[in-house]
Amino acid sequence: MTSKPAAAAARATVYGYPRQGPNRELKKAIEGYWKGRVDAEALRSTATDLRAANWRQLADAGIHEVPTGDFSYYDHVLDTTVMVGAIPERHRAAVEADALAGYFAMARGTQDVAPLEMTKWFDTNYHYLVPELGPDTDFTANSAKQVAELKEALALGLTARPVLVGPVTYLLLAKPAPSVPADFEPLTLLDRLLPVYAEVLADLRAAGAEWVQLDEPAFVQDRTPAELNAVARAYRDLGALTDRPKLLVASYFDRLGEALPVLAKAPVEGLALDFTEGAAANLEALAAVGGLPGKRLVAGVVDGRNIWINDLSKSLSTLGTLLGLADRVDVSASCSLLHVPLNAAVERDIEPQILRWLAFAKQKTAEIVTLAKGLAQGTGAITAELAANRADLASRAGSPITRDPIVRARAEAVTEADARRSQPYAERSAAQRAHLGLPLLPTTTIGSFPQTGELRAARADLRAGRTDTAGYEERIKAEIQEVISFQEKTGIDVLVHGEAERNDMVQYFAEQLTGYLATQHGWVQSYGTRYVRPPILAGDISRPEPMTVRWTTYAQSLTSRPVKGMLTGPVTMLAWSFVRDDQPLADTARQVALALRDEVGDLEEAGTSVIQVDEPALRETLPLRTADHAAYLSWATEAFRLTTAGVRPATQIHTHMCYAEFGDIVQAIDDLDADVISLEAARSHMQVARELAAHGYPREAGPGVYDIHSPRVPSATEVADLLRTGLKAIPAERLWVNPDCGLKTRGWPETRASLENLVAAARTIRGELPAS
Repeated sequence: MTSKPAAAAARATVYGYPRQGPNRELKKAIEGYWKGRVDAEALRSTATDLRAANWRQLADAGIHEVPTGDFSYYDHVLDTTVMVGAIPERHRAAVEADALAGYFAMARGTQDVAPLEMTKWFDTNYHYLVPELGPDTDFTANSAKQVAELKEALALGLTARPVLVGPVTYLLLAKPAPSVPADFEPLTLLDRLLPVYAEVLADLRAAGAEWVQLDEPAFVQDRTPAELNAVARAYRDLGALTDRPKLLVASYFDRLGEALPVLAKAPVEGLALDFTEGAAANLEALAAVGGLPGKRLVAGVVDGRNIWINDLSKSLSTLGTLLGLADRVDVSASCSLLHVPLNAAVERDIEPQILRWLAFAKQKTAEIVTLAKGLAQGTGAITAELAANRADLASRAGSPITRDPIVRARAEAVTEADARRSQPYAERSAAQRAHLGLPLLPTTTIGSFPQTGELRAARADLRAGRTDTAGYEERIKAEIQEVISFQEKTGIDVLVHGEAERNDMVQYFAEQLTGYLATQHGWVQSYGTRYVRPPILAGDISRPEPMTVRWTTYAQSLTSRPVKGMLTGPVTMLAWSFVRDDQPLADTARQVALALRDEVGDLEEAGTSVIQVDEPALRETLPLRTADHAAYLSWATEAFRLTTAGVRPATQIHTHMCYAEFGDIVQAIDDLDADVISLEAARSHMQVARELAAHGYPREAGPGVYDIHSPRVPSATEVADLLRTGLKAIPAERLWVNPDCGLKTRGWPETRASLENLVAAARTIRGELPAS
C-alpha cells in the first residue's frame, strides 16, 4: 500500500551549501590573495564560478529553489555586519579605501589593528565574527552582495531565495564594542536596525526575489520575555512592509520552543523548522498553536550536521503528519549543508558497503529530492529508493564494526572512583611545584607549531609513495629538533614537541583508534580558510597501541625542561568528528575516555610529567537549552576525569579551551579537576580571567595573551598589559603565560617574534611583582 500524493506538490530546497568547491578552490584563491599571488578580480571570478557550479549542481539534482547570499569569503555573520554598515571605527578607513581588503582586516586583523572577536556558531565547530555594537552605532544598508548574488542565480534561469541572518539573531550574537560599557545590550538597537533590513528587503524584491529567508536560530535557545517581544515586534514591522518579498523565518539546531507561537502568528508567509533535533517537541508545539494555516512550512527532516544516511520511511512519516499543519509543506535539510563535506562518492579508501551508510551534502540533496517526490507523488514513486535505503540501514545496524564486546564490558565496569584523582588539588599542587621547579608566570604554548612547507611536502610524498617511512620520520625528527631548540633559546619554561607528525588534532588520533573512519576529501569549514576533515566515529572505540609516546619521549630526550604530552580530550574527539547516532553520546564518550586513559598512563610511565588533554569543544557541545545542560555536563566532565584521573599526584594535568563563551560553563571547568587550564582571552580582553575569578576558580590558569588567528605580532608591551589585566583576577602564583591556541596555522617568522615578545613580557611582569 502506498501513501497518497500530497494535495499541493512539495518542493525541495536547502538553506545553504558548502562554499569551498570540490578541491577547496575558494581557500586557495583567498590565501593567494592574502599573499599577493591572486588579485581581487581573480578572487571574485573564482567565487562567481563556484557559486554558479553549486547552484547548477543543486538544480540538476532536483532542488526547486536554490539559496543565495549564503556564500562567503570568510563568514556570513561578517557579511551581515557589512550589509547593515556596522563597521567598527578602527576598520572604517580600511573598508573605505578597499572594501575587500578591509573585509579581511575585520576578520584577521592587521599589524596595527585588531580583528573582530571570533567564537563558535551555536553548538557547531563553525566560527563566526562577533559584531561590535554600541549606543552610537549607525546602521546603513549595503545590499550590494545580496543583490548581486541573487541576480547571478536568476540569470542562470533558476528560482532563487536569498538567505540573510535575521535582525534579532544578529543583535543577540553581537557584543558591546570595546569602548562601550559591558552592560550595554545590543538588542536595544532593534528599532534602529529594522529600517535597514526593510531597505535590503526592498532591494531584493526589486532584483527579483519572490521569497527571502531570515535565519533566527537564536530562538532555539532559552529567551527572556523581552527577547520574545523583540522577535514579535521585528516580524510585525517587517511583515507590515508593502515593498518586500515573502518572508520565510528559519530556525535550526534544536526545538523552537516558546518562540514558535510568536512566529506562528507573525505576519510572515512561512516558517522553516528543524525536525531532526527536537523533532517531537516542534511537532507537538506546532499542533498546539493550530499549525500554520495559509502559510508555507519548510520541514528540515534531513540531518544537515551529521553524515549518516536518512531513514527515508521515518522522514516520510514525519512529513505526512505535517501535511495537515500548513498550507504547503516543502522538504529541506535541518540547517545549512555548510556543516558537512561536499561529496561522499569521491572517497576511495572507505569500503563500498560502508560508504553507502554515508551522506554528504550532495547525497543529502538527493535525499531531500527523493522525500519531496515521495511526499508529492506518493511512496509508489520512490519504491526503489525506499528499498535501497532500508537495506543500507539494516547493513549498518548489523555490522560487526559497530559493536566490540570487550570495549562494552570495560565501559560498563567503570566506577565513580575511576574518575577521581587520588589526592586533592592542594596536595597535588605542592607535589607538582616541587617536581617541576617552575618560576612564577611560567611560559608555555598550547601544543602545535607551524607546519612548514617542507613538512607538508614530506607528508604528501609519503602518501604518494615518493618517500619511505624512514625518510619521513627523519623529517619529523628534524622538525621536533628545531621546535625544541627554538623554545629553549627563547626561554619558554614548559615545552611542546610541536606536533609535526599530526595532520589534525582529532584525525591523528582517530586514525590510530579502532571504530573510526577517515576521509580523504571530507573537508568542512571551521572558520575563514581553515578547513578540517572530521573523522567518522562509526563503531566501538579502543586503542590498539600507544599513539604519542614515541615522539613525546624523543622530544624530552633533547632537553632538560619538561615537555608536555599532548592529547585531544574525549568530548572534543566526539564534537569534531561525525559521531555515531545509534547510541547515547555519553556511552561513546566513555569509550573514547578509556582509550585515552591508556595513553595517559603510558606517557606517565615513559617519564612525561606534564600532560595536556585539550577540550576546546566542551562549551561548543553544550546543549542550546538550559534544561539539557546538567545531563550533558555530567557525562562530559566525567569523561575528562576518567581520561586523566589515573595519574600520580606529581604529574600535572593541563587542559585547553578556545573560542567559546566560557562564562556559561565555569563550574564545569572547575569540575574537570585539571591542575592547569589555558583559554582563549586575547580578543576578548581577558574576559575569561574575570569570569574565573568571579567563580572562585581555585587552580592555575593561562588566559591567552597572543591571538594566533591573526597574522599580527603582538608587542611585548601589549602582552605585558594583558598580563597586568590578568593579574587583577588571577594571582601570580596561579597565572600562566601562553598563546590563545595552537600555532599550526601560523608562519615561523611571526611565531618566533610573537613568542619572543611573550617571554619578554613575562620577564617584565615578574620583575614588577613584589619580592616573596
